[in-house]
Order: sequence, then structure tokens, then C-alpha cells
Amino acid sequence: MKTLSLSGSKRELLGRSALNSLRGEGYIPCELYGKSGNLHFSIFVSDLKPLVYSPDTFKVNLSIHGEAYEAVVKQIQFHPLSEEILHIDFFEVSDDQVIKIELPINFIGTAAGAREGGKFVKKIRKLKVKGTPANMPETIDVDISHLALGKSIKVKEVIVSNIEILNAMATPIASVEIPRGLRGKTEEADGKKK
Repeated sequence: MKTLSLSGSKRELLGRSALNSLRGEGYIPCELYGKSGNLHFSIFVSDLKPLVYSPDTFKVNLSIHGEAYEAVVKQIQFHPLSEEILHIDFFEVSDDQVIKIELPINFIGTAAGAREGGKFVKKIRKLKVKGTPANMPETIDVDISHLALGKSIKVKEVIVSNIEILNAMATPIASVEIPRGLRGKTEEADGKKK
């Protein structure tokens, strides 16, 4: 699992006007749900961009007033119209603690069906998994080189060690769609095989 270091400042005032004032100064209010209670803090908005606007999943090394915490993002709240970050919740973790998190899928190779004129389609980009942060890979690698025209790869075909995939086993991850121009030819070929 990739790691990212962020520094924050504790915040004492928790009302709506205090939060709006923080945002006006370029800070995002955050909360850490930890073993010894919740901690309210803020982080400068530009420091959060590598964390928020990335397909990767990170373990975050938080430094808040000299105290160090390891955490993962629990939830990010965006403004419904402007898409600006409004609030981030973090969840404190340790290397031996079992957590549930989403990891990005890394598709390896070129689908055989795509080389034959089909269209490769990613159905989902992340898988929900359960395991310890120490065992979490940066990505879940899925080999698509054998994927033929009209076929798909499902969750049950993904093999990972030391973590458990929580998505439904029958969920398609990716497929190769047959373009309209090739449909007749494929049906003809299937008819001749019979």
C-alpha cells in the first residue's frame, strides 16, 4: 500500500462559522477517528490534492502538533455543485489491524479480443478488500491478455494473497465488447464451428 505524509493543525472551534472561516483561509476541516477518541484538525487544501485526486489508495502518516498517527481515508465530503473538498474523515490504523478498503485494479497486457477489433471496457476500477495494512498491495494486478471477444473477467478469477476480496464473485471487472461491424462475422464463425 502506498504511503503519504501530511501535516495538520488541531482545531478547537467546531461550529459552522469556524469551519467556513477555515475553508476561507484555504484549510480543510478533518477528523481522525482513533483508538483514544476523535481528533479534530485541519490540513491546507493544496497538501490534500495528491491524496484526493489520485486513483491510488494510501496509508497516511499524519503529523498533528508533533503527534504521529497512521490512518486511511474513511470518507471525503465534496460540495454538490463546485466539487470542492468540504471535509475529510480519517480512520486510525495499525499494521496488524484488519481493515476494509478499496484498492485500484491494474490491468496488465492487451486483451486478445481487443487485438481482433473488440473494445476493451473497464467495468470497475477498484475492488473492496479486507486485510491488514502491512499485507495490502499498492494495486490488484489483473492479467487481461487472454480476454477474448465477447468475454469478461469476473471477481472470482482474481487471485490475491493475504487479503480477502469483498465484492460479489460474479461481478464483471472488465470485458471485450464486440463492435456492431464484427457481430455478424462472429455469429457466422460460431455457426460454422457447430
